[in-house]
Amino acid sequence: MAAHCVKRTLPLVIVLGATGTGKSKLALQLGQRLGGEVISADSMQVYKGLDIITNKVTAEEQELCKHHMISCVDPLVTNFTVVDFRNKALALIEDIFSRDKIPIVVGGTNYYIESLLWKVLVNTGSPPVEKTAAHIHQVGADRKTELEKLDCSELHARLKNVDPEMAAKLHPHDKRKVARSLQVYEESGISHTEHLRLQQEEDGAGPLGGALRYPHHCILWLHSDQEVLNSRLSARVDEMLEMGLIKELQDFHIRYNEKIIAQTGQDYQHGIFQSIGFKEFHEYLVTKDITPDKADILLQKGIEALKQRTQKYAKKQIKWVQNRFLKRSAS
Repeated sequence: MAAHCVKRTLPLVIVLGATGTGKSKLALQLGQRLGGEVISADSMQVYKGLDIITNKVTAEEQELCKHHMISCVDPLVTNFTVVDFRNKALALIEDIFSRDKIPIVVGGTNYYIESLLWKVLVNTGSPPVEKTAAHIHQVGADRKTELEKLDCSELHARLKNVDPEMAAKLHPHDKRKVARSLQVYEESGISHTEHLRLQQEEDGAGPLGGALRYPHHCILWLHSDQEVLNSRLSARVDEMLEMGLIKELQDFHIRYNEKIIAQTGQDYQHGIFQSIGFKEFHEYLVTKDITPDKADILLQKGIEALKQRTQKYAKKQIKWVQNRFLKRSAS
């Protein structure tokens, strides 16, 4: 009985903040100090490969404290979604709690963190009981992929017809979100907007959706002055280059990307190919039979683009914390 009480009072620890603020290092230190286990909430670190560009903790660091949700998805899988992450991570959290340990979620990908803290996701589909979970997910993933093949304007028009409020919020070219909202309506018969409204009426709900999942939280937000952070991020890119970033990108491109480009063209909108850095070096990776001077120009162009995009992404992460997290309703 006492052990049960302890499990109910242990907090879920969340370490969030912009890239480059030291989240992974703090999570590791907390894990060692508290005897907890770390769950990575990073949409790119779940994939195998590109360890340097996605800034994964090293194998040595993982030996110091157990880490989860790192390098657990094949790099050619393009339909691993926030729903997949949530389902796997929630099971891990419950397992860690059951062993009287503290789960430490660190990220990264803000909507991954949202999916764990609040009931913000809509489960689609109501298949027959004899269907397996894998089959259910595959059907949903296939339908979303099918919808994303439609022209942007047609896809957005379909959503506008069944859910004008959500359509007004989403950019017509954001195929993934538009397709997701349309899938919610198709598989449930209720608009995405209505689903979210119902969630927000639950006790403890707020602007992002339903109630909090866990009764006890310890949320740590790492923040840095933007100029200091930009300098740190620029230095981190230089450090990645010294660690072998270019060879990592070249090897990954040859192993996985060349065939995709030859067969269908790579849109850098799905799976690990969305990783910051991969698209930025596209021209350098695919251009062949050029002079060393030209190759160096393309390389430097990729490095500068990587630094700029990383800084832009950090600003986006900070804005999310300030506008979506800190300003949530206290109800």
